Amino acid sequence: MEQLTELELAVFQLRMGFGQADRCVDWAVERLRLDQEGDDLEVVLLASARGADEVLPLADVILERYRGEQRLDDQFLAGKYIVELRAACLTGRESVSSLDAIFTRLYPALDYPDWLVMLSRNCEYATDVADFEQPFEREFAYIARLWAEAGSTAEFEQRYSRVTSNGHG
Repeated sequence: MEQLTELELAVFQLRMGFGQADRCVDWAVERLRLDQEGDDLEVVLLASARGADEVLPLADVILERYRGEQRLDDQFLAGKYIVELRAACLTGRESVSSLDAIFTRLYPALDYPDWLVMLSRNCEYATDVADFEQPFEREFAYIARLWAEAGSTAEFEQRYSRVTSNGHG
């Protein structure tokens, strides 16, 4: 099965309330189009599913079957989502206000990770105080770059520097 990371990212975002069920359905349709489903009934069913309540159980079965214990952790998936958010912000599809709402939900859902402290704080402050826009941009660029380069949460954590983040405060 190919492109499982893409499905995991879509499932994570859907579960967190940020994604669309259609992204998971599109993944399954593409597997069918490329004849990569290997007669996997759940992929076929996912391709015709509608809404999160149908999509999530099917996607979970697929991910469990093909990833099992190798499923990506939520921190890694959140980091890759931040990379997507940074790209969306640079093209104007996301704003400081929309990002603040996302980070406000993401931060506690991930159990308050150290690497998200300054990003979340600076974003919140930047919604009201213009002087925080630049520090937020620097921190956002820093965190997104590290996650873009990371192949795992451990790899990200090896490169992440809280001192660097604090310098963006």
